[in-house]
Amino acid sequence: MAHDQIPGIDPAAKPSGDGCVECQAGDGPGWWLHLRRCAACGHIGCCDSSPSQHGTRHARAAGHPFVASFEPGEAWFWNIETGQYYEGPDLAPPTAHPLSQPTPGPRGKVPADWQLHLH
Repeated sequence: MAHDQIPGIDPAAKPSGDGCVECQAGDGPGWWLHLRRCAACGHIGCCDSSPSQHGTRHARAAGHPFVASFEPGEAWFWNIETGQYYEGPDLAPPTAHPLSQPTPGPRGKVPADWQLHLH
C-alpha cells in the first residue's frame, strides 16, 4: 500500500502547535517528556512516559490509530491498536517541536525531580 494511502494518516494535517495541547491548557502538571503527533488530525499530545499521557488518550478518544513522534530527528509512526511501528508518508511541517524547546519541556514547567514522575 502506498504510504500516502494509509487509513488513519493524513499527510496534510498540520500540527496543532509546538507543545501538548492539554498540558498547555492546564490539564495535569503542565509538562511532558516527549511529544506525539496524531497522524490523522495533527493534535500534539505528550507521550506515554509523560505524567498525563495525552497523546494516546487523544488517539483512543478520537478513534485515530496512528501517532507519530514530534521530536527532532525522529520519523516513525506507532499504531495504538496493533502496538506496532510503521513507516509512513512525510507529514506537513513542522515535523518536530522547536529545537529551542527543552526535553522535557516546556521551559519553566518541569520539576527538578521530573524523573520520579514518569510512567
